[in-house]
Amino acid sequence: LKLEMPTINLDGEVTVLAAVPEVVQSLKSCAVTWQKLISRVLQEQLKKVPQGNGPLAEIDLWREKSATLSALTEQIKLPEVQKVLEILQEAESEFTGDLQIVLSDLKKHHTEAQDNVKFLSTLERHLKNLSAGTGADVISNTIPSLLNALRMVWIMSRHYNKDERMVPLLERISWEISARVRKVVDLQTLFREDIAAAKIKVTEAKTTLEQWKKCYFTTCIQVEESRSERYWKFDVKRLFEKTDYMASICQELHDVFQVAEELHNIFIPELTTVTENPKGVDKLRREVNIIISPMEDLTFDPFSMESAHDWALVMEEFREDITVETVKQIFVQNLKDPPLYKNHPPVAGAISWSRSLFRRIQHTIIRFQEVEGLLATERGKEVKQKYLQVAKKMKEYEDQKYRQWREKTEHMLPLLLKDTLLTVSSPTEEPVATKKNVCFTLNFSPEIQEIIIETKYMEQLGLPVPEMARYVALQEDKYLRYTSKLKAMLDRYHKLMDMMNEAETKLLDDYVQELWRILKAGHKRLTWKSVGIGEFIVQCTQTIGKFELLVLQIHNVSEDISSKLRSIESTNLFKFPRSKNGDKLPGAKEFFDYVKCEQVKDVEHMVRKYSAIPQLLIEVEGRVANTNSGKSPKLASYYAYWEHRIYQVLTQLIVKNLQAFNATILANVPLLQIEAVISVPEVTLQPNASEIEKMTVQAIQDCVEVTKHFVRWMHGTCIECPPQHVKVDEVVTFSFYSDVSQSPLIIEQAVLITGNVHKLLASLNKCLNQWKRYDLVWKSDKGAVLDRLAAEKPACVVFDEHLQFYMKVAQEVTQRTLIKDEQFIRLQLAPLASAVQENAKSWVMSLGKLLNELAREELFRLQDEIQVG
Repeated sequence: LKLEMPTINLDGEVTVLAAVPEVVQSLKSCAVTWQKLISRVLQEQLKKVPQGNGPLAEIDLWREKSATLSALTEQIKLPEVQKVLEILQEAESEFTGDLQIVLSDLKKHHTEAQDNVKFLSTLERHLKNLSAGTGADVISNTIPSLLNALRMVWIMSRHYNKDERMVPLLERISWEISARVRKVVDLQTLFREDIAAAKIKVTEAKTTLEQWKKCYFTTCIQVEESRSERYWKFDVKRLFEKTDYMASICQELHDVFQVAEELHNIFIPELTTVTENPKGVDKLRREVNIIISPMEDLTFDPFSMESAHDWALVMEEFREDITVETVKQIFVQNLKDPPLYKNHPPVAGAISWSRSLFRRIQHTIIRFQEVEGLLATERGKEVKQKYLQVAKKMKEYEDQKYRQWREKTEHMLPLLLKDTLLTVSSPTEEPVATKKNVCFTLNFSPEIQEIIIETKYMEQLGLPVPEMARYVALQEDKYLRYTSKLKAMLDRYHKLMDMMNEAETKLLDDYVQELWRILKAGHKRLTWKSVGIGEFIVQCTQTIGKFELLVLQIHNVSEDISSKLRSIESTNLFKFPRSKNGDKLPGAKEFFDYVKCEQVKDVEHMVRKYSAIPQLLIEVEGRVANTNSGKSPKLASYYAYWEHRIYQVLTQLIVKNLQAFNATILANVPLLQIEAVISVPEVTLQPNASEIEKMTVQAIQDCVEVTKHFVRWMHGTCIECPPQHVKVDEVVTFSFYSDVSQSPLIIEQAVLITGNVHKLLASLNKCLNQWKRYDLVWKSDKGAVLDRLAAEKPACVVFDEHLQFYMKVAQEVTQRTLIKDEQFIRLQLAPLASAVQENAKSWVMSLGKLLNELAREELFRLQDEIQVG
C-alpha cells in the first residue's frame, strides 16, 4: 500500500509552483491515484470480518485494520505528500475537496482502529485464558475478571460503548465458553472414564456455564451503579439461550452418572463375597453398564439445540430403563425385610410395597407405549422383557406371602382366643407379707391385634380372608375397649396395692382376698371368646373403687396420727432461760429448774396428743371391722404397728433432744453462771463441780423420764394399761420408759453429755489454779504470824516487806480478768478477787497496828531510859 510520488521537481515556493499549470496538472493526476487507493483500502477494511468465532478473532481483525490504516496515515504525513497537498490547495483545484473527504475518512477509521486495539488489548489476557487455559479453576477465575474488564471498556471506550459493538463481542465470548465445555464434556471419552471423575467434569462445566450468566447480570448491576450514560440492556436470549441449554444437558448428564454410581455402589465387590448368589450380582452389575452404554455412541451433538428432540428421546429411554432396573434392584435388596408404610402390618405391608413397585414399572411401560415406535426398538424390547420378568417375580412374592399368612392365621387365631383375660406373676397362696408382689397382667396377645390389622388391609388389597379373622376384625372396637378398660383397671389395682404399707396390707387382708376372688375369674375362667367380659370389668372396677375409698380413709386417719407423732417428735425438751443484753445469767440451779419447769408444760401437750391416737384407731376399727371397742382382733397387728411407731418416735424424741443439749454444752454461748469462791484452805466453784454434774445427770434423767407419761396399750388393743397394784403401797404403770431408757443411742448420748460437762468443769478448776499464788493471804494463821512478829520485834524493814507484798496483792487482783466464758458456763471471778483483796487489806491493817504498838513500846522504853540516865 504505497502511495505513488510525483516525478516532477517540487523544489521552490508553494505559491510559485501553484502558478505553473503543468505542475498543478501533474500533481492533480498523482492525487487522483492516491484518492482511489485510499478509498479502495477503506472499503476493503470495512468489509472485513473476524476470521473465527471466538473473541480473539475480533481483536486480530482490529489489529490488522490498525496496521493497514497506520501504513497509509504515515505516508500521508510525509513532507513530500504534504507539499503536494499544499500546492493543490494553493492552486484552488476543484479536486482538493474530494481528496480531503477521503483523507478525513482515513483519519477517522484509523483513530477508531487504534482506540479499539488499545481497549480490546486489555481483554486479551483473559480471553487467552478462556481459550487455552487448563483447569476449571482458571476459567472460573477468568470470567469475573473478563466481565469487569468489559465493563471498563464500555465505560471508557468511544466505540465499544454501543450495543452493535458490545453484543457481538459478548456473543463471541459465549461461543468460546461453549466451545470449552464441548471440549471437556466429550461423551465418546467421558463414559469411558471413572464415574467420579466424569461427575466432576460435568459439574464443573455446568458451574462454568451458570457462572457466565451470573457474572453477566452482576456486571449489569455494576454498570447501572456506576451512573454510566448507557446501561447494558442487551438481548439475553442471544447471549445465553445456547449456554443455558448446555447447562441443562450437563445437569442431565450428572444425573446419569449419579444413577450409575448409585447402582454400582449397590453391587460393590464385597457384596459378591457374602451374597448367596454372586453370579447374579455380577449379572446385575453388567446390566447397569448396558443401561448407560447407548450414550457413548450418539450420532448427534447433545449440546446442539437442533438435536434437542433426539436427546430428549435418549434421556426418556434412560429414565424408563433405570426405573425398571431400579425397581428390580429395590425389590431384590428388600425382599426379606421390605420397608413398610406407616401403620401397615408386616404381611399386608409387604404386599402393598411389592404392588407399589409394580405400579411404578407398569407406569413406565405405559409411557413407552405412548411414544410411537419406542417399544419396537431393540432397546424397547429389552425393557419390556425385563418388565415381564420383574412383574412375574413380584406376583410370586405376593402369592407366597398371602398363602403363608392365611395358613398361620387359620391355625393360630382359635388358640389365641382361648387365652384367659389375665395372667398372674406369682401364686395367690403366698404369705400375706408378700401379697403386694402378686401382679396381674393383661393377657391379650399382640398377635390378635396384628391379625386384625392384617385382615383389614388384606381386604383393602382385595384378598379373601378367613371367616374367623373377618369376625374378629369386625369386633376390633370391642376388643380395644375391653383391653383399654382392663389395663386401666389393673393399673388402678396395682397403684392401690402400692399405696398400702405392710401393716395396712395385713389390716385389709379380708378385702384383698375378696378382690382376688373376683380377679381369679379373669385368669382362670374367662377367655377372649367369653360373653361376660364386660360384666367382669364392671365388677372389678366397682370392688377396686370401694377398696380404694377405704384405703384413702385409712390414709387420712394415718396422716392425722403421723401429724401428732411428728409434733411429739419435734418437741424441744431443753428450753433455756434467755437473758437480754446486760442481764445477769441464771445460776446453775435456776437454769436446770427452768428446764425442768418447761419440760413439765411440754409433756402435758405431748400426752394430750398421744391420748388422742386411740380414738383415731377406733375410727379405723369402725370402718374395717364395724366395731368401736379399741380391741378388735382384726386390728391387733395394726395396733402393734402404731405402738411400735410410737416407740420409735419417743426414742427419736429423746435422742434428738439429748444431741441438742450436748451441742448446747459444747457451743461457746454461755447460758448459766457459777462463781469462784474461797473455801479455806482452797479456791473452789460455787456450786461445786460435783453438784453441777449431779444437776446435769438429773436433767438427762428428767428428759428420759418424759416417756413415763406415755402409757403402753394392753396387748392386742389400743387401750391404755391401767395402773397395776404390785403391793399394797406400790403401784406400777406400764409406760414406754422401760424400753426407751434401754436404747443404746440414748445411753451413748447420756455418757457423752456427762463426759463433756466433766471435762468443762475440770478445765474451769484448772483455771482456778492460777489463784494459788495468793494462797498465803487466806491460808496463813494471822494470829500466830502476828504473835511471832510481836515476840521477835523485827526491824521495820521486815514489816515493810510484808506490807509491800499484801498491798501488791490487793492491787494486782483488781487488774485480773474477772469473767471467763467457756462453752455454756460463765465463771464469775469477781467474788474470789474481792475476797482476796479484803484478806490482803486485813493483813495490811493488822501489820500496821502491830507495827504501831511495837513502835510505841520502843518509844516508851527509850523515854524511860532517858529519864533514868
